Amino acid sequence: MFGFRVPLPSLIGLVVLLAWAVVAIAAPLLVPYSVGEIVDFDIFGPATDQFWFGTDYLGRDVFSRILMGARVTIGISLAAVTLAVVAGVGLGMLAALLGGKFDSLLSRFFDALSSIPNKLFALVAVAGGGSSIPMLIAILALIYTPGSYRFARSLAVNINAMDYVIVARLRGESFFYLARAEILPNILGPVLTDFGLRFVFIVLLLSSLSFLGLGVQPPLADWGALVRENIGGLPFGAPAVILPSLAIASLTIAVNITIDNLPRKIRDRSA
Repeated sequence: MFGFRVPLPSLIGLVVLLAWAVVAIAAPLLVPYSVGEIVDFDIFGPATDQFWFGTDYLGRDVFSRILMGARVTIGISLAAVTLAVVAGVGLGMLAALLGGKFDSLLSRFFDALSSIPNKLFALVAVAGGGSSIPMLIAILALIYTPGSYRFARSLAVNINAMDYVIVARLRGESFFYLARAEILPNILGPVLTDFGLRFVFIVLLLSSLSFLGLGVQPPLADWGALVRENIGGLPFGAPAVILPSLAIASLTIAVNITIDNLPRKIRDRSA
């Protein structure tokens, strides 16, 4: 009727994303128990009417810890990907507009930075700078800024060669105007797609760091930390180790299927 049909997989992905967003925002209001409270002497307990997701290795409520873990995981990942994409897109458009030595030097710097394996860089940086939440956000943002920069620069270079941009430059428009009014609107669709993909990468890297004990530290816990601390329950099929893993999977898969099923005119708009 309106000429716009949302594919079913995309709709499912959006519903899952919306559900996790609500959980991340309202987690303190939704948890039935304090995340650090020992509520049962039965460790790795099964799901019951009282404890919907069972209990963990100390007898704490897993449902409450997963809800609060969503707040930490999504919050850190969203902050990091926002910093990475804003910095990468801004510098990418600036490099495309200025060109010359500035473009060359900035591109070589980010090429050198991106040549370091992500996990190795993260491990060294966390070991040297600590694993506080601000430090984790900064490290994750720094790791994914080079990729965002290269992606945005490649799009901006193509737009910068268009006739309407050349005309605007001849009119004497400033670099800020060219970036804001001519280039950014025409690369926004692909940039948003890239934003979603990098969010997934950051969630997985953050969870990997926490699983290794170098991510979020107690008393806070993200989903990766929940898997690590309850890994002893894996032989018993304890919900305490299985459900945080499913939470990570549901979030990342929901983002991926949402991006994959975006209308083509949104994903491919770069002109």
